[in-house]
Amino acid sequence: MAEPAFDVAACLARVRQRDEDAARDLVAHLYPLVIKIVRAHRPHRVAEEDLAQDIFLKMFTRLDQYSGLVPFAHWVSRIAVSTSLDALRSQLRRPELRRADLSETESDLLDAITHDDKAPTPGHALAARELAEKLLASLNPEDRLVIRLLDLEQHSLAEIQQLTGWNTTVIKVRAFRARHKMRKSLAHLEKRKPTP
Repeated sequence: MAEPAFDVAACLARVRQRDEDAARDLVAHLYPLVIKIVRAHRPHRVAEEDLAQDIFLKMFTRLDQYSGLVPFAHWVSRIAVSTSLDALRSQLRRPELRRADLSETESDLLDAITHDDKAPTPGHALAARELAEKLLASLNPEDRLVIRLLDLEQHSLAEIQQLTGWNTTVIKVRAFRARHKMRKSLAHLEKRKPTP
């Protein structure tokens, strides 16, 4: 037997009447959406639970601003994205990624990627993900967000526009520039290979 659909409107009405059980139900309903956004966009030194808690706090304090013109989940998604971007902006500017910052496995993977004579091994999968995360971390928060949404999470331009409020031209330009910066960082890492 299928579980009944969650009635957001009824729950919101109860929350506005200060029903704590309804507030807990709303958080439980939205938690998977919020934590997915947080995991994709949080700064490395910020705990995901802390950022999720900030998002829910903002949601409840701004509840009177929700007009009902868009689905409630979209409204909360926008709060989650903007809160995550704000947290990223508040971090100090990161230093340039250097070859010395890479683990031995990541360095080996970089060699395998940039030289045709070596093929990456299946054991390089984790190192590839870590290297990609380091390259993403070298981008500014907005560019990182676009690359995550567009390339890693495979969102459409329309979905990204809805989440961020940016028009499609801005999204495409940010993605182009971000990919260029990542390629440049990767090339820079290869040039700085330590000599044996």
